[in-house]
Amino acid sequence: MALVDDPLIDEAGFRISEATAGDFFALLKPRVMSLVVFTAFVGMVAAPVTVNPLIAMVAILAIAIGAGASGALNMWYDADIDAVMSRTAGRPVPSGRILPGEALSFGLVLSALSVMTLGVLVNWLSAALLAFTIFFYAVVYTMWLKRSTPQNIVIGGAAGAIPPVIGWAAVTGTVSFESLVLFLIIFLWTPPHFWALALFKSDDYAKAGIPMMPNVAGQASTRRQIFAYALILAPIGVLPWVLGFTTAGYGMASLALGAGFVWYAWKVLRMTDDDRVMKPAKALFAYSLLYLFAIFAIYLADCVVGRALAIGGA
Repeated sequence: MALVDDPLIDEAGFRISEATAGDFFALLKPRVMSLVVFTAFVGMVAAPVTVNPLIAMVAILAIAIGAGASGALNMWYDADIDAVMSRTAGRPVPSGRILPGEALSFGLVLSALSVMTLGVLVNWLSAALLAFTIFFYAVVYTMWLKRSTPQNIVIGGAAGAIPPVIGWAAVTGTVSFESLVLFLIIFLWTPPHFWALALFKSDDYAKAGIPMMPNVAGQASTRRQIFAYALILAPIGVLPWVLGFTTAGYGMASLALGAGFVWYAWKVLRMTDDDRVMKPAKALFAYSLLYLFAIFAIYLADCVVGRALAIGGA
């Protein structure tokens, strides 16, 4: 029997995994997953149907698992670039706590499990949308767009915008214009959100060779594009009220939130290329997270309160 000097190598010569349950949970990108689950839940509640609580729980669980599967596949493929970026070097795969093969297997198993669960127990339209989302994020965005074009986050943002459509489809079996408006809000929110991050993390992206907008088009062009997207996003955020999907309460709140987004984007626009502190970009990044959560939270509250009042009036 051969002697094994390395405690992490077994007698057959294979490396022993050091992964813990916490490491596998980190593979799921829980912060991203929570946003996906929340927006999907809003899509479910917004749908004009009575939702079966058990079906809703199964759908949310499947969507969460699917989102986590996308994160695991992303971390598996991006381990090489994650290792050279300060923001991502501590992730389970580049840090060596999880083996690449483990991350790949974990992601593939969860992908199949989430899609089949949603299809068999809920409906196949929502399952197909979830499968498309996983494929788009893991293959189209991660394996192709991210490393090939500064428009990576613009096109790839479609994956993160689909959850409310999946939620709506899970309880209705259809895709509606209202759910597509929710999709559009997230889709237009994504570029200014991530480009704000890219402005103050441009050195990291440069080291990894990722063609983010500031590294390709320059800071000035990126700042102008952020402001342009903010100008488009602000009225789109109010659109659910304009179209009659919500009450004036949502309309006024979304109008104020949109004005705040434009204000923060304006401060980013006025930055200079030699601004090393990047406070306006960091402030916009933080505010953008608040904006999206608040928009959907208010949308959710508007739907719940509106229906309660309608029932009380009846």
